[in-house]
Amino acid sequence: MKVLYFHQHFVTPHGAGGIRSYAMAQRLIECGHSVTMVCGSMGGGNTGLSGAFANGVRRGMVDDIDVVELDLAYSNSDGLLKRSFTFLKFAWRSVLLALREPYDLVFATTTPLTAGIPGIAARWLRGKPFVFEVRDLWPELPRAMGVIRNPLVLWAMGVLEWASYRSAHRLVGLSPGIVQGIMHRGVQAQRIALVPNGCDLALFGQDAQPWRPEGVQPDDLMAVFAGTHGQANGLDAVLDAAAELRRRGRDDIKLLLIGSGKLKPPLQARAVREGLGNVVFHAPVNKARLAGLMASTDLGLQVLANVPAFYFGTSPNKFFDYIAAGLPVLNNYPGWLAEMIEANACGFAVPPENPSAFADALEQAANDRQALKAMGQRGRALAESEFARSVLADKWVAWVVEGRA
Repeated sequence: MKVLYFHQHFVTPHGAGGIRSYAMAQRLIECGHSVTMVCGSMGGGNTGLSGAFANGVRRGMVDDIDVVELDLAYSNSDGLLKRSFTFLKFAWRSVLLALREPYDLVFATTTPLTAGIPGIAARWLRGKPFVFEVRDLWPELPRAMGVIRNPLVLWAMGVLEWASYRSAHRLVGLSPGIVQGIMHRGVQAQRIALVPNGCDLALFGQDAQPWRPEGVQPDDLMAVFAGTHGQANGLDAVLDAAAELRRRGRDDIKLLLIGSGKLKPPLQARAVREGLGNVVFHAPVNKARLAGLMASTDLGLQVLANVPAFYFGTSPNKFFDYIAAGLPVLNNYPGWLAEMIEANACGFAVPPENPSAFADALEQAANDRQALKAMGQRGRALAESEFARSVLADKWVAWVVEGRA
């Protein structure tokens, strides 16, 4: 079977970002299928292509994936209007590809929600099977965050969400809340499969070369947040905890924020203004380099803004990277991940918007390294038993290609 796969933010392991689509495409190929991956150009990402663009596109084979990269640059630092325009341009050009490329099945994954548009076109204009993967609930999340308030825009997004769900033959949700959200829109449960993000156990194995950035001493407790520095991430909570630790004189605890995003400069400015030398910023790194960092890290930070829509409606890559690396996780919002951490005793679940509780957990981690190590071992066991990428990829392929959950 030939699969036409749309993921605007596709990244290989050589880039910075989640590699779910790369891993799933590889598994399709291993099962005898062929994959054409249509993507854009993401800041910090790496599609595996390096040649010049011709007429706004470049194409080539990357690890047996036929990659079609559109010259549509995207960055998390872009403003809402610019990002929206990029999303729409990608959707339009993807529709043109969906109308002329040879394929047997079209697969599209969010974000953004406009990823569903080429799938809708393939379903109704070419009669092709369409499978839609939902990584975040839109427009529920931007509405809850207050990012989009225009009622006409929210209405249009709601129509697109409904059309994408109703056009898809099958859907994939990445968290229990996402699956429930799709069902709430009137989609039958038998058309939806839950396939959460997976753990790259081999990548985060024992062969990684440990390293720490400048500003972190070998004996410091190093807690790492690896991801986008945007509004949804609520990283002021980390700086609030850092300020509390500074008041307590705990200079032996360092908080590393590694990544990029629109709010990184304001966060850096705040850290300088308040003298938060216990917060260290670092540019994004690729997966191999990240694995080495994790090998030298004591604690992973799973941080999001206190938005109820996040509690059960997200499946963050970073959480699964942390437990794959055998790291305990400090989570600062309620929901399915907090419940999982508590049930498996593999980290700390602290209440949102509570710098004192956040700092207490960090101090507890620093004061009892043996208990912390045991938490990390339980996290790795959870990764191996429930979230091995190979097992989840097989489930994903069976559902996408054959409709077997």
